[in-house]
Amino acid sequence: MLSRVAENIYWMSRYIERAENIARVLSVNGNLQLDLPRGINPDWRPLIEVTGANVMFEERHADYGERQVIRFLIGDQDCPSSIRNALRNARENCRTVRDILPREAWQYLTELQIFVDENLLSGLTRSGRHAFLQRIIRTCQMIMGLLGSTMTRDLAYQFLRLGRNIERADMTTRFVNMRLAVEQTGKLPDTTQLTKVQWVNVLGSLSAYHMYRRKMLTQVRQENVLWFLFKDDEFPRSLSHCLNAIEESLGALENSRPCLLALRKVARTVDKTSVEDVQPRELDELVDRLQIGLIDTHMAIARRYFLPA
Repeated sequence: MLSRVAENIYWMSRYIERAENIARVLSVNGNLQLDLPRGINPDWRPLIEVTGANVMFEERHADYGERQVIRFLIGDQDCPSSIRNALRNARENCRTVRDILPREAWQYLTELQIFVDENLLSGLTRSGRHAFLQRIIRTCQMIMGLLGSTMTRDLAYQFLRLGRNIERADMTTRFVNMRLAVEQTGKLPDTTQLTKVQWVNVLGSLSAYHMYRRKMLTQVRQENVLWFLFKDDEFPRSLSHCLNAIEESLGALENSRPCLLALRKVARTVDKTSVEDVQPRELDELVDRLQIGLIDTHMAIARRYFLPA
């Protein structure tokens, strides 16, 4: 397989996963007003911090208001993590490898991009946002489901799987780090209640709430949520599950030892971490280490399979 083809499939998968995850967190954060205690409103700044685009956002906007953040993360054509830009890049990468992938993937990506362009103004409004974002989430899931159920398990599929799981692992750590920042407009509510809402929001952003309750058989608590999202091997969006999937894909590729070494450093960090009594500052440092480890893994893959020798 040509390195260009492998790279395009890898990045197409990452961009589709990114568009879905941004749509998820926007949808969940928009519905938080119903769950927050009186006097507390959702803070939209953490959504920009999830993408790491604070500098670009502040160059365009004076404050982190709801409308500004929604417009930036849905429709900004310069932000690498906006839904519109992610889908455009996914479609462009798909266009160059149409002879490798099922034809329907190209068709569905094209239809989704057209839908986003034509309905962007409606998606920016509170009344139309939910249906707009849900359409994006469902179509991204449909495309990845199509690819997963129709592609031969060859090298192309392994690079597709690599991109999806590296992006998914990265976004899981970002959502955990985001938790839920709120802006106080009244009397401070009960801390326990607010903390529970924070972690319910994290689970909701990953569509993990029901699976968490089924697996843990307990109420939402920080230590249990962290174990579920970091160490549960069975939940598809947990960090441990994603790392195992990445290792399986790398194992199917030749000369992947440098990539596996970088990946196993991340896995050891997860295994050695005790989540029962981790403090907020320690959690921030842990997430930073995990994200750096995932970046190192991506760079090892790029050097080995994408970049010129």
